[in-house]
Amino acid sequence: MSTALWVSGWLLVGFGVLLPLYTFFGYPLVLTAIRRRGVADEVLPDPDPWPMVTVSVPAYNEATQIRDTMDGLLALDYPADRIERVIVSDASSDGTDDIVRTYEDRGIRLRRVETRAGKTEAENVVAPLLTGEIIVNTDASIRLDPGAIKALVRHFHDPSVGVASGRDVSIEKREDEANAGETRYVNYEMWLRDLETQAGGGIVGASGSLYAIRAEIHRKPLPGHLSRDFASALTSKEHGYRAVTVNEAICYVPRTHSLAREYRRKVRTITRGMETLGVKRHLLNPFRHGVFAWMLFSHKVCRWLVPVAAVALWAGLVTLAVAAQLPVVVAGLIVALAFGLVLAWVGLNRPEDRPLPKLASLGAFAVLSNIAILRAWVRAFRGAGQAVWEPTRRLPT
Repeated sequence: MSTALWVSGWLLVGFGVLLPLYTFFGYPLVLTAIRRRGVADEVLPDPDPWPMVTVSVPAYNEATQIRDTMDGLLALDYPADRIERVIVSDASSDGTDDIVRTYEDRGIRLRRVETRAGKTEAENVVAPLLTGEIIVNTDASIRLDPGAIKALVRHFHDPSVGVASGRDVSIEKREDEANAGETRYVNYEMWLRDLETQAGGGIVGASGSLYAIRAEIHRKPLPGHLSRDFASALTSKEHGYRAVTVNEAICYVPRTHSLAREYRRKVRTITRGMETLGVKRHLLNPFRHGVFAWMLFSHKVCRWLVPVAAVALWAGLVTLAVAAQLPVVVAGLIVALAFGLVLAWVGLNRPEDRPLPKLASLGAFAVLSNIAILRAWVRAFRGAGQAVWEPTRRLPT
């Protein structure tokens, strides 16, 4: 019995340590080793003429911020006769559509879907009506750098590029550290996508805050419960293109001022991501898709398995402590688990005007991020994904 405990304990600990090490350190190191030198320094020419572009912004009950959104669209640096600006209203009922109509004479077009069906379905309905050769997708809560669209469009000079994704910059003007972990996570993710682009295989998922896609790919219908930004890179690969990240295409993403909001957002987006990969799972076949399949597995599947590895590590340490007859260690591990769960509970229930201190906020963000993935696994297996889109309500900064 003791031998079985030792073996099972070490196996659990090995899995619990090695998977996160590979996911967060080993995978980026391999990408760094195989990346093509000089790719990041390439100077891309301006198209002549600039292609016709449609900037599409899905919106559901965004009356409080839709004016700022449209003012930002009007400030974009792109030839006026080569850009279409469209607000896609998913049956908004709070006056959003009326506000958008007041901007029609300034070049903002409203496309309303009469029956609310979610972001992806609304985009499916409107896609055939968009006039651009390239469709730029962004969000009502996002603010774009004026030069972001040109930066994205330049990359379509390369005929192998089907999707160009922007660079998220997490912003926070308040002095508190309500959700400092989000900024660190976003920065890591942007760095990883840059490495994937330089490695040649292309990124495995575009930024939901800002990405551009060839119109013929965008018009491919997508089931309403799936994630269009994640699927865009996968659909692009299916049609012989690759997706890239563009560091110069900056979009400013307001931080959610609440760990509870961020937790709910993660559960929704990860569940939809898992269901999307389930539909596109053939892309995980390395014999057909080579390096891309490895990148997709490493970036997405391994990331989603990290909480499972954390549970395995804790269980393995408990098993080894039991085998070594160290009750104090077992008790310490139980206390540590309880502390982490209490910290997560406090983070979920803390009022937004009373944020946690920075260190506690980082700890709560880490624990809640892993719990969100575990919950997403359960929802994905149950087929309980959220089919109707509910936009993340980010507070003004």
